Amino acid sequence: MKKITKETYLKWYEDMLFWRKFEDKLAQVYINQKVRGFLHLYNGQEAVLAGALHAMDLTKDKMITAYRNHPQPIGMGVDPKKVMAELYGKGTGTSQGLGGSMHIFSKEHRFYGGHGIVGGQIPLGAGLAFADKYKGSDAVTLTFMGDGATRQGSLHETFNLAMLWKLPVVFCVENNGYAMGTSVARTANHTDIWKLGLGYEMPCRPVDGMKPEIVAKELDEAISRARKGEGPTFLEIRTYRYRGHSMSDAQHYRTKEEVAKMQEQDPISYVLHTIFEKKWATEKEIETIDNRVKDLVTECEEFAENSPWPEKNVMYDTVYEQEDYPFLPHKL
Repeated sequence: MKKITKETYLKWYEDMLFWRKFEDKLAQVYINQKVRGFLHLYNGQEAVLAGALHAMDLTKDKMITAYRNHPQPIGMGVDPKKVMAELYGKGTGTSQGLGGSMHIFSKEHRFYGGHGIVGGQIPLGAGLAFADKYKGSDAVTLTFMGDGATRQGSLHETFNLAMLWKLPVVFCVENNGYAMGTSVARTANHTDIWKLGLGYEMPCRPVDGMKPEIVAKELDEAISRARKGEGPTFLEIRTYRYRGHSMSDAQHYRTKEEVAKMQEQDPISYVLHTIFEKKWATEKEIETIDNRVKDLVTECEEFAENSPWPEKNVMYDTVYEQEDYPFLPHKL
């Protein structure tokens, strides 16, 4: 595994703080109706992504996830200004404003979504891995899902074939405790989601998802297995979201006390504490990082605000292949 150093922790702190502030800004502009539709924020789960990115080879490995998907493409190298613009529905966005919050995508940076269908990305992740094996590549695909997606039948079909064909894929459940408003305990007669891998003799285990170095270690091992042709791994990465399932979630299913208790394990605070404990940065140096993050978020917002809307013909061109399609209106 790549060494985890002082520079690693400082990068983790800056990246995780930026992802948090980026999402906070989206929540703010959503209330002002500048971002519309559904909005699912990543607050609290940042250590999962930070650890995963450290373990990956970003020159070839791929990632696919569900609809809580704004920080992931940024971590993979996508310009955050374009991600913000996509959420605004602007033409400068990652999908020219046509995908929106749940469908961020970048083939260039090997980020394959962003999927609004619960569990829909699970077989697609295996498909990406199948393509790499077929082509003789040693790339690995990380396939993320929420705890609710593990109740989809497609997971079992995918697990069966992934093990049968020894596909280079790592399946990662970001178990934040609730599928929308339904707790894990109410969806099955067991709460150890990782045990679903046992039925397929797939290596599987739980992972502390609030500490990036633990996530990095576990994912490094799983990625190494996949890269060597030993097949998939299933990890239940236990984390927590500090905001609702989406912006329209009243959160009646959990108490404020529960959220406050989990905020004591805030992964960003944990990383910052480690930095101070090891004397890797002074308060002034951290303040410089904080200001840099604040400026970048402002830059993203201004870019999205000032970007043009997509041309109307773009929407038709991406839906209709036949140029003289008879049901198009005469005037766009």
